[in-house]
Amino acid sequence: MEHPDKVGKEATVDVHFTDLPDALIACKVAEDVFGDPLVKASFEALFRSFDSDVTFQFFRSFRRVQIRFSDALLAAQVRARLHKSEFNGKEMRLYFAQSVHIGGPRLEPPKPDKQFLISPPASPPVGWEQVQDATPVINYDLLCAISKLGPGEKYELHTGTPTTPSVVVHVCESEQDGSGAEDDKRGQRVRPKIVQTRRPDYAPPLH
Repeated sequence: MEHPDKVGKEATVDVHFTDLPDALIACKVAEDVFGDPLVKASFEALFRSFDSDVTFQFFRSFRRVQIRFSDALLAAQVRARLHKSEFNGKEMRLYFAQSVHIGGPRLEPPKPDKQFLISPPASPPVGWEQVQDATPVINYDLLCAISKLGPGEKYELHTGTPTTPSVVVHVCESEQDGSGAEDDKRGQRVRPKIVQTRRPDYAPPLH
């Protein structure tokens, strides 16, 4: 009768090798393997000594070869024996081939979670609530200052400093009172030229 601990260990080992892939990827393969038939046959014979049913897929552009065995345990034994070994004067590295499982023969659409962020839905999502608009802020000081303005007067919005200009609002006159334009010799009204505010001189402080 076998000891329970020994049986448990053997079961663990079986599961470990069952989960391994049955294919290896040989990296940094010598160039002669892809061009010389004799070297290629010697390369295949090296792995056929472990498994007679082994198959090969050669990727010359990447200097790699996929080697698929009939059993995952054989693939693990070959990697343990031949990893970082020399073949035709160059080191050969073997790695387990990673298999990708997508769950089906075709790509499925994404799950409908939070798709309303990508495209607006026909109805609001669960838990959505209407946001109340905030009360508009009324600046009574600004309204009072505007009401006191009259034609021809000016109002200083920002007081100038040694480094920044002042901001002054000039109220335009109505068309009946005249807009300050002068008439030329042909009787046509000439629009006054707007003089741009000159930037004050500024000398950067010395540190």
